[in-house]
Amino acid sequence: MTTLSLHNYQVKLENNFTTPSFTFTVNQGEHVLIAGRNRAGKSLLMAALAGRGKPLAGSRSCNVSVAEVSVAVQQAIILEEKQKDSADLLDIVAEPTLVHELLSEANANYQQHSAYEALSTALQVEHLLNTAFLSLSTGETRKILMLLAWVSNADVILIDEPFEGLDKDARVRFNTFLSQQTQSTLVITANTVRDVPNMACKLVLVEALKIVSSSDDRMAPEALINHLSSWFSLNTAEPTLPPTTEMSKTFAKDAPLIALRNGFVKYDDNTVFKDLDFMVYPGQHWQISGPNGSGKTCLLTMITGDNPHCYTNDLTLFGIKRGSGESIWDIKQHIGIMSNALHMQYRVNCSAHNVVTSGFYDSIGLYTTPTNAENAIADAWLDVIGFTDNKHTPFNSLSFGEQRLLLIVRAMVKHPAVLILDEPCNGLDDINRTNVLALIKRLAASNHTTLLYVTHIADEAIKGIENMLDMRDYQG
Repeated sequence: MTTLSLHNYQVKLENNFTTPSFTFTVNQGEHVLIAGRNRAGKSLLMAALAGRGKPLAGSRSCNVSVAEVSVAVQQAIILEEKQKDSADLLDIVAEPTLVHELLSEANANYQQHSAYEALSTALQVEHLLNTAFLSLSTGETRKILMLLAWVSNADVILIDEPFEGLDKDARVRFNTFLSQQTQSTLVITANTVRDVPNMACKLVLVEALKIVSSSDDRMAPEALINHLSSWFSLNTAEPTLPPTTEMSKTFAKDAPLIALRNGFVKYDDNTVFKDLDFMVYPGQHWQISGPNGSGKTCLLTMITGDNPHCYTNDLTLFGIKRGSGESIWDIKQHIGIMSNALHMQYRVNCSAHNVVTSGFYDSIGLYTTPTNAENAIADAWLDVIGFTDNKHTPFNSLSFGEQRLLLIVRAMVKHPAVLILDEPCNGLDDINRTNVLALIKRLAASNHTTLLYVTHIADEAIKGIENMLDMRDYQG
């Protein structure tokens, strides 16, 4: 029985981008894997299936309930929370929505749902129920969106890159859950073989905003991986690292760039981490590891000044004691940052070129006229990531992976003293992932930029990063 179908269906999305026309059918009980590289159109097809946007042509037939797990859904919840928080209604102070409240909105009896116990165990989320949604880490947010989809009793669940942001153990457990669940027909996107779930799926290949092929029958996981290994073929060319205009201040090798003493983060009765002494010297690269929720992002946002705990801790950055009356820009001028939180915040619809150039000014959007030299350097970075012909394309009209590439080179453009990369390769296909890792490797080998790097993927380890900080050693 047909579950969900599109016939020459075209929609205008929230960012005013118009999708191509799609003709595609999802049948009940037949899981689908939609594969393609960045810019292929996977997320556009998923948006059309989800019924998002304003229909312009064709038809969408749906006789079942549909849930979606995607960046778009996450952004919508975040926007709703921020609008609620900024509302000025008499003397009412808006309370942040807690995880259990979100789940209750989807299903008042969510804890009795047939999939709840297995999925909450697989994702390890029971301890998050009384946590504000906006305070969750990237991986924790992803887990809650998964749980929301299942407890809503959806017949079809659309999952855009299901394993992104999950730590290693969570990936394994969630993959097992996917292979055993029988409630929903799943439609999953993949831009790397790591995204292939451990279950039989029909394979749909998307390229250049078109569905180029679709298997008639379901394929076993091994067959899917074998087929996609050649499809996601790697480009082994080494990218060139563009120069910058004027290096930020050079720091003495014997003085720490970052000095955190007896560091901690605590929210009410929840201690995220404690007793952390963390010293980072010039040229001393660090990889920061730990499961979802262990405090990796909390630590990094303290360093960037985006977490108020930077004032409750004994923290010195670039010789400046936090809380001593310093300007945040005295700190940010030495830092480049790429993180999932920044990606969510970067909602300004400027051109691809201006996104990269904004890295010189540490701004979201560009509000200063760049110099000729800065424009030339931004163009060089755009060439490195294959964006020369798209330099004037609006940021909001780009795919998630394309946006990711721009924000990565934005963080690198000024060759900062400290480059913070918090799971930078999320959403990238294997070709772009390989090129980005090569760029990071080159920066690590330079004499100026010191790296703080977070990844959950073993083969994304960077040669030259020899210092390891495991946040599990500092749990409350």
